[in-house]
Amino acid sequence: MKSRIMYIESKSGGLTGPARIGRVKFSKTGATLYYDGKAFQSLKGDGFKSNYFDVATGERYWISGPRKDGQDALYATHTRPVVDEDVRNEYFLKIRRVMAPDRKDQH
Repeated sequence: MKSRIMYIESKSGGLTGPARIGRVKFSKTGATLYYDGKAFQSLKGDGFKSNYFDVATGERYWISGPRKDGQDALYATHTRPVVDEDVRNEYFLKIRRVMAPDRKDQH
């Protein structure tokens, strides 16, 4: 199964929500994304400020590739995403091209 580090933000509470940086896996066809035990499918342009939905719950999410500058949210927020431990070094070194901050500095 192909995978990629992605930005995942819950939109169930409104325009902004809790966000994470984590490894998302893709189905063979690429139509379904998997993260944290959840399956997501595209809204195919029909979402309002979201582009995927949780297949089990219908909750909406914004899922996208992370940016080098770290400005991954659809809307500018002061909340930083939680970076999953298993992708932490790869995310900061290969995508952000900076040294990973101390864990106490990371949210």
